[in-house]
Formats: sequence, C-alpha cells, structure tokens
Amino acid sequence: EKDEPGEEVRVTYRELLKLTCCLGNTLKRQGVKRGDRVTIYMPPCPLAVASMLACTRIGAVHAVVFAGFSAESLADRIRD
Repeated sequence: EKDEPGEEVRVTYRELLKLTCCLGNTLKRQGVKRGDRVTIYMPPCPLAVASMLACTRIGAVHAVVFAGFSAESLADRIRD
C-alpha cells in the first residue's frame, strides 16, 4: 500500500521472482558475491522486497534501512 488510501501495487509471485532474478543478476554484474554486505535504502515497496530476496538468493548479507534516519544514524547503521 502507498501513502494515499486506495493506491496499492499488486505483484504476483511470478513477477516477484522475475524481478528478484533480474536484481540478483544485476548485483552479481556489479561484483556483489556470497558473503558481501549490502545496505538497502529504499521505501517499503515491491522493489525493496525483491532487493532483499535478490541479496538472499546470491548469498549476500543485507541490512534494510528505511527513510527517516539522520545522516549520523544512517552512517552508524551502514557501519554496523
């Protein structure tokens, strides 16, 4: 669901799998591999879910950070 009532995005399992695989391949092309650490800084949306699943699929450790953190808090979370 988005912020406005009545606005929602629906994604099928097939669409989510396709997006997850595409993102996983993109991450691998960028040099991300098993055991690497990835920080995902996105609003809650289907793309964020697919990003988390893509990291898991290739074996990268991921941390999710949503908006609303100060610059210092964000830097601390990324370092952690």
